[in-house]
Amino acid sequence: MKKIFMILCAALIFAGCGQNSQAVNVEEAAPMKNSVTIQINGKNFSAAFENNPSAKKFLELLPLEVETTELNGNEKYFYLDENLPSDSVRVEKIHAGDVMLFGSNCVVIFYKDFLTGYSYTRLGKIENPDGLEKILGAGNVRVKFSKNF
Repeated sequence: MKKIFMILCAALIFAGCGQNSQAVNVEEAAPMKNSVTIQINGKNFSAAFENNPSAKKFLELLPLEVETTELNGNEKYFYLDENLPSDSVRVEKIHAGDVMLFGSNCVVIFYKDFLTGYSYTRLGKIENPDGLEKILGAGNVRVKFSKNF
């Protein structure tokens, strides 16, 4: 009987510790992302921006309204008046909805998936890029960025 009691106590202790440590790990595993609305031709897209120096500096510029230029049938870009800190890496694959910094002052919104040899600094990602290609796909487009926080 004493053995069974000891086993039950040990099980309760381990179960209790597991629940507490699991709750802490879940919170630590979800890094804070900055929420941004990107409005294109009256349609709003939610985007999560990174917690890096480039994205933070970009967010300081918001709200921002720009005229984007079409390039290569898969992206729109615009130049900022000032340079942002950059830490570019060769990304190899671009996904629709990626918002990247090319160089230190060229912001790019991608609306198609493709492979690339270019290097970018990740700024953010449009969370649900459905319809993005259609709304961005033809010619130059006016885009508004605004903070949600």
